[in-house]
Amino acid sequence: MLNLMFRMTFSLARIGVGLAFLVLISAVLLQVVGRSAGLSLVWTEELTRYALLYMIAFGVGIAFRTGDLVNVDVISEALPGPLPWLTRLLAAVATAGLAVYLLPFAWTYTGIGKMQTSPALDLRMDFIHFSVWLMLAGLAVSGMIRIYGMLSGTEDGRPAKRDEA
Repeated sequence: MLNLMFRMTFSLARIGVGLAFLVLISAVLLQVVGRSAGLSLVWTEELTRYALLYMIAFGVGIAFRTGDLVNVDVISEALPGPLPWLTRLLAAVATAGLAVYLLPFAWTYTGIGKMQTSPALDLRMDFIHFSVWLMLAGLAVSGMIRIYGMLSGTEDGRPAKRDEA
């Protein structure tokens, strides 16, 4: 049951990355075509930035899971015995812990955006600032999944292959 929930979480993240990427591509394409036609579509630049933020926010958990985010393991993997496993566990605990610690602050930051609007699209900025909270939540969940997997013995803490994440 828990494994199904993990797979669904990463599937939703992949869908979020795909949708954000589709918006980003569409906005850039519209901007290029618009400039070729002599139109200045200022809002496309803003939409591109916001789509990029959401693409990162949805993708950071997947990147952590696959080792594509940051995976500097030259020293830890050269250690003897169970020390590499322990350093991977400590790294997952530190990542998840820091993300969980920062979540309330990110929520406060999101709330501040209610009083602001974006210049070109006239969007409330709390919708944009929410991407920071979403990114931290994705990191926290991915870190906790790794911790659970390591402590339950279902994984060793090494990055998952891309088709498994």
